[in-house]
Amino acid sequence: MTRPSGRNGRPRAALDDVSKAIIEQLQQDGRRSYASIGKVVGLSEAAVRQRVQRLIDNGVMQVVAVTDPLELGFSRQAMIGVRATGDLGPVADALVEMDEVDYVVVAAGSFDILVEVVAESDEHLLDIVSKRIRAIPQVLSTETFVYLQLRKQTYSWGVR
Repeated sequence: MTRPSGRNGRPRAALDDVSKAIIEQLQQDGRRSYASIGKVVGLSEAAVRQRVQRLIDNGVMQVVAVTDPLELGFSRQAMIGVRATGDLGPVADALVEMDEVDYVVVAAGSFDILVEVVAESDEHLLDIVSKRIRAIPQVLSTETFVYLQLRKQTYSWGVR
């Protein structure tokens, strides 16, 4: 039986309990040292370092600093629902290339693609939507949902 494919099209990596425990430790605190993780999971610092690198190399996880765009000079954050025609791959690829876009997902439902953007101003958001996203040939329409207040954002959903 073949394992289901991950996002990159490769078979999903089989994770043992130790790798899952390492991921959970890093989800709690991405700055946790390899030595302290090793004490929890029963491995040496070097072994944890190797496992983390393998998890990153295999696309299982990434360790990044999550920032608040509003604290970094961006005054608008929005989710944009995109309706498109034909093959959605080229549309999604064009959206991925935009610097202001931080999230692109092909979806089922009212919208074909959901896109999260950060913009410096209302004028910048208008430019992104009207001159760039709507200019993609297969885009039929968009609907913009401006964020008024972020109440929850988490990345600690655990492992299966």
